[in-house]
Amino acid sequence: MADHAGEDADEFDPDARRRPRDGDDSDEEPPTLGDLLDELDEYEASLTDPARRERIQDIIETATEVEEPAVFGRTIVGFDRADLMEAMLGALLFGLPMMVEGGTQEVGAFVATHPVYLVGTLAFAVATTVGILYVAEFQDVRIYRPILGFVPRRLLGVVGVSLLLSLVMSTAWGRVDWAAPWLAVCTCAVAFVPMTIGAALGDILPGS
Repeated sequence: MADHAGEDADEFDPDARRRPRDGDDSDEEPPTLGDLLDELDEYEASLTDPARRERIQDIIETATEVEEPAVFGRTIVGFDRADLMEAMLGALLFGLPMMVEGGTQEVGAFVATHPVYLVGTLAFAVATTVGILYVAEFQDVRIYRPILGFVPRRLLGVVGVSLLLSLVMSTAWGRVDWAAPWLAVCTCAVAFVPMTIGAALGDILPGS
């Protein structure tokens, strides 16, 4: 019996599991998948046994694959190839007009003469992307297994694919001349702004 007691040391207090959540009220909205993930995360954090932690992580991964019917308000976890393709499609849809519009080069030429504006342009693009993904709450986007412990995979994927498309398309379509690298970089940065916004929206709006 002592052995079983030791094995159950990681378990939640049964009475605690039966207690209502803070502010629980019958008139409130029913719990969502996000609420379930919050409780599973809390449970995982309370475990000390590696085997049990691994098991609960498998359960969390299974829970994240549950289909939710709504287009908005879904819980999004992880970032896979399907998400990358959705981000790429969104970047293309928002970026194609920039590739055929001469104003992109005009703005790029202006930014090239004001380096501080280039920094501001890139900061604005990244900040807007973060806002769409994690602040605006179009969806309940979770940061799952961040790279190096702090870099969200989704943010890196969205920004990375947008930046790559901006460089490749601007070069392939003759919108920049790398004989003047600084001007080329500034022009690509201008095209990058709507691309990364499109990529963020294209990724999360399908709710995958």
